[in-house]
Amino acid sequence: MTEKYAVVVIGGGAAGLSAALVLGRARHRTLVVDAGEPRNAPAAHMQGYLTRDGMPPAEFLASGREEIARYGVELVRDRVVEVGKDTDFTVVLAGGRTVRARRLVVATGLKDELPAVAGVAGRFGRDVLHCPFCHGWEVRDQPFGVLATTPASVHQALIVSQWSKDVRFFLHTVAEEDLSDDDLRRLAAAGVEVVPGEVAELVVEDDRLTGVRLADGTTHPRSVLFLAPRAVPRTGLLERLGAELHETPFGAYPVVDPTGLTTVPGVWAAGNAIGFAEQVVHAASGGYRAASAIVGDLLMTDLDAVAQV
Repeated sequence: MTEKYAVVVIGGGAAGLSAALVLGRARHRTLVVDAGEPRNAPAAHMQGYLTRDGMPPAEFLASGREEIARYGVELVRDRVVEVGKDTDFTVVLAGGRTVRARRLVVATGLKDELPAVAGVAGRFGRDVLHCPFCHGWEVRDQPFGVLATTPASVHQALIVSQWSKDVRFFLHTVAEEDLSDDDLRRLAAAGVEVVPGEVAELVVEDDRLTGVRLADGTTHPRSVLFLAPRAVPRTGLLERLGAELHETPFGAYPVVDPTGLTTVPGVWAAGNAIGFAEQVVHAASGGYRAASAIVGDLLMTDLDAVAQV
């Protein structure tokens, strides 16, 4: 017989584990399906999470898995390949297992696609970074580069000047005329040097970034490079369930209410599944909110069913 759970949580990152913790403590039979692809895996440490500042992401997740196990939550390392809905939800796993659930939490996150510049992928999460709030303190006062991928990269160049006064903004494939007068004034006011020309590769010596080389052969000594990956939301399961999406500058994400409830009754979303800017602390909070709403939703549903008998 197909196993039945109160809730299946799809995704075992901060959002999914947080939701599972609340659901387990509320005595709901819960299954977490984790494909093992956390967005912050390249980072050695995570910062800005009170009491967990500097903790390695893998250690954080391992601790979360231990915590949910105390409350009988089951976690399986697998991938959801199909979902469907009639009275309940049917969840099909890549390993061949099929389960049913009364409610779903989708915490599948997103994938970062990096610019196709030689050396970037191998240094990402080390000295090629995307979030100054995550890593700015650790690299403060070093020579920064910022790789433009769109005119909106100006914002990143301005923000990182909070952590270093030696910032060069490599326009790469962005034309200088695409920058507004306000952009140029603000960059100048922040002391950010604008460098035209396409970036060809990163210079790495002794396993550390030492420079950024342009296509014309010019090399700029830099020890840190910030860039903005292209965010690719993992919304396939939500789309198959019929969830409404809305377009943002960072991709299409599900329309949700303040608890994370999507436009599909019984389906909540949390973490980077609902937005590009969700940090670990936000994701954990979102998972908690979703689970709390589900506990109330299931309770009221069951009480109404009894009252109608």
